[in-house]
Amino acid sequence: MSSAELTPEAARRPFSGRRVRFGDLVLQVVAGAAAAGATALVGLITWKVVEGARPALSEYGLAFVTRIAWNPVTDHELYGAGSFLIGTAITSLLALLLAAPLAIGIALYLTELAPRFLRGPVTALVETLAAVPSVVIGLWGILVLGPLLRDHVEPALHSALGFIPLFGAPSQSGSSIFTAIVVLAIMILPIVSSISRELFLGVPPELKEGALALGTTRWEMVRGVMFPYARGGVAAALILGLGRAIGEAIAVTQVIGGGVFIHWNLFSGGDTLASKIAASYQGATSKLQVGSLIYLALILLVFSLVMNFAAQRIVRRVGRSLGQGARA
Repeated sequence: MSSAELTPEAARRPFSGRRVRFGDLVLQVVAGAAAAGATALVGLITWKVVEGARPALSEYGLAFVTRIAWNPVTDHELYGAGSFLIGTAITSLLALLLAAPLAIGIALYLTELAPRFLRGPVTALVETLAAVPSVVIGLWGILVLGPLLRDHVEPALHSALGFIPLFGAPSQSGSSIFTAIVVLAIMILPIVSSISRELFLGVPPELKEGALALGTTRWEMVRGVMFPYARGGVAAALILGLGRAIGEAIAVTQVIGGGVFIHWNLFSGGDTLASKIAASYQGATSKLQVGSLIYLALILLVFSLVMNFAAQRIVRRVGRSLGQGARA
């Protein structure tokens, strides 16, 4: 059977139709061991988190997920993840809503509009932003971003949109849910923009040139050719960015202000699952409190796994559709 006649399934089978060589066997063993090790590591992490959360699981069950309480002070301790779940959802979703158009715009600029002499430096700067440590971004949020939003942005939004409950009285300290949203948007921006840029660069030039030859404008080519071709990958990039926002702990802890309550005002303090774990785990004193914090980590772990599986499913579906389109 020639290499041209091999089906994708046959090509993926190890040592299919050829003599086994020592190097191939070593590669198979090493690669298989690495894959098995990664799978086992995820399983061990999951088992350890479930084991650590067992006191809270036994005490509260699934009611822990919806209960709005966190009281380690009184004799009868009471814990729940409700307010942290809502805080996580608000901060991560609004951060993604803020970062997505900016990230896609940056990717389009770097692939279609930027002069050649700017593409390299701007791309390097955007990707460098992803390498900045979370604690540094959080510190910048405390010293620079928080006061800027408190003194200028929040009063302006309150003045213009104060009739909407989301834009209530501005914060007094600069630490608020709104500050955390902006910090998270900055942190997921380079991830989404870098992946989107690679996807846009992967659009076949003949498709773009054909659309332009038919008389479309550049925007019509982007909207009618590039976006449909890359939409699945961009959706996966957005999901990965959302997972990054959900799991961020240090930077959010530094700027969100803290608080176990639910309110509409984005300019007040709050908490997320990750920030609560980062802020409280070292000071936990009772077995139930430690178990409750690890229960929060278990919820985060489930979120992360769901996000990754969703992104992989989207990428595979798009890959199959593109393969079918190419064969047609």
